[in-house]
Parts: sequence; structure tokens; C-alpha cells
Amino acid sequence: MLDVEVGRSQKPDALTEDMVWIPGGTFRMGSDHHYPEEAPSHRVSVDGFWIDRTPVTNRQFKAFVRSTGYVTSAEIVPDLKDYPDALPEMIFAGSLVFSPLPRVTDLRDVSQWWTLMKGADWRHPYGPKSNIKALDHHPVVHICHADAAAYAEWVGKQLPTEAEWEFAARGGLDGEEFAWGNALMPGGKHMANTWQGVFPNLNSRDDGYERTSPVDAFPPNGYGVYDMIGNVWEWTTDWWSERHEADAAKACCIPQNPRGGPESASYDPCQPQIMIPRKVIKGGSHLCAPNYCRRYRPAARHAEPVDTSTSHLGFRCVVRAGRTS
Repeated sequence: MLDVEVGRSQKPDALTEDMVWIPGGTFRMGSDHHYPEEAPSHRVSVDGFWIDRTPVTNRQFKAFVRSTGYVTSAEIVPDLKDYPDALPEMIFAGSLVFSPLPRVTDLRDVSQWWTLMKGADWRHPYGPKSNIKALDHHPVVHICHADAAAYAEWVGKQLPTEAEWEFAARGGLDGEEFAWGNALMPGGKHMANTWQGVFPNLNSRDDGYERTSPVDAFPPNGYGVYDMIGNVWEWTTDWWSERHEADAAKACCIPQNPRGGPESASYDPCQPQIMIPRKVIKGGSHLCAPNYCRRYRPAARHAEPVDTSTSHLGFRCVVRAGRTS
């Protein structure tokens, strides 16, 4: 079990009524047994905080857009000068949609299943002819980091740090492989929306879903939080690093300084001419499969350029204990 602070509790108010209180504590973050970027496993402490019970849904994001007139990054034509190597015909409003080729031969080549699709955005998750009319209770997708931060500010919340996110995802379990224990499917039961079959061309949909699912379709974790694993990846505030630092004394509730050193190490070395910084995303998605991207675990982490949006990326928010009313 996690080393959790006792004697501290919070009563929900209007801001936190759809959130779950996570008591502060110390836990072992990361893993030494999976992908190298998860290592080293190390002790981290966090203060108590509230976290959204579910990822932000299409219904909730729709209310934000209606109230503010906000336009997401995917709905805006990029500036060509920000992407010097891009062909002019590739500069359009759109987002990345999972659309695999009929036959994929190289799992190292993500272009075989990701398509930058014109007209794809949060209202049109699978392209311009799709819609979210029946998806109010599904997580909003095609959200870049700035979009998520804008929603959080509007609603009076913040995005979680990586440590806060992982602490909440573990649901009171320390060192377990999954958010519910050490078995992927305890008693043969699907615990999250992930990929069954051979990625990316064969999904048997044994869990009932091919794409996103309602945010409460699977059991909550030990804290009563839904969908921390699978369904959609979720943004955090942390800049990407190739490995964890060993035994941080206090991760607390302070996001990393966006103008500080960690940003300089967060760029994709394969694209030095672009230099788009990357943030940590957590939780895996409905595209995580046993043969590819076994990141349906609390310790798992991935790098995502801050300007990127996809059909399997969303977010949730936190409220920290020390907030001012």
C-alpha cells in the first residue's frame, strides 16, 4: 500500500463536487521493469489534491467552447514558418487520426497508422464527416496542451503534475503493475479500454470498444477515480525527460517552471529543425496492445509535442489543497 497521509480530508464544494480527494503521501514512482524512460523507480511525495473523477468529456468541453468561443489548435491553420520542412499542401487545420494501412509491415513507422487529417478536431474525432452527437459521455480528444490548459483555467482548476497523476492512478497500491493489481485481467475481466488482438490491424474488441468508450465504462480504481488507464492518454504539466531523476525528495504540487531547464531537454532529437517542446502524457489509450505500447500502467509515460493533438489524447484536471477561494 502507498504511504498515505492520514487525518486529512476535504469536503467537496461547488468546484470539486465532481472530483475525488486524493490524500497526500509518499510512493514509489516509475518502474525498473518495463520501458527505459520509466526508470529509475524512486520515492516521491505529493500533497493532497482533488482530481477529476473522469477525463474531461465532450459535453464538458462543449460547455467551455459555448461559453468562451474558444477555438482549439486543431481548428486553426498553422503558420508555415513554425514548420519549415512542411510541404505547403500539408499546412491546414486538422489533427492526427488513427487510420492504419491495410497491411502494416514495420511497427517502428507510426506513419503507417497515423494520418494528419484535414478537418479532424474535437467535434469531428475521426475526420470531417464524423461527429460527437452520441459521444457526450466520451472523453474529448484532439486536444493539444494549450487547449487543455485553457479549459482548466476557465473552470478554475489546473493540469496535474506527472507525480500527482501517477499517485492518483495507483489508487492506493504501491508497486503494483496495474492500477488494480498485478494481473491485466483479474478473473478474466477487462479493467480498461485497451487493444485486444494484434496492433494495428486486428482488434477483436473483446472489451466492447474499438475506439473511445464512455468515461465510466470500466471499474474505478481504489480511490474511486475512473479511466486513469486506457481509453485516452492524458496531459500533465511536466516537461519530458528520457529518464526519471533518482529519489526526488518532494514532487509536491508545484509544476515545473516552463521557462526552466527541463524544457531544454524535452525536444525531439529527431526533429532538431522544429524544436517543439514535449510534455509527459500518462495512462495509455485504447490503442495500447500487448504486442505494441504496453503502456496501460500507472508507471508508463510518453512524450508528446505540446502542439500535437490526436484521436486518442485527452486530459483531466486537479485542484490543489492550498488553493485560495
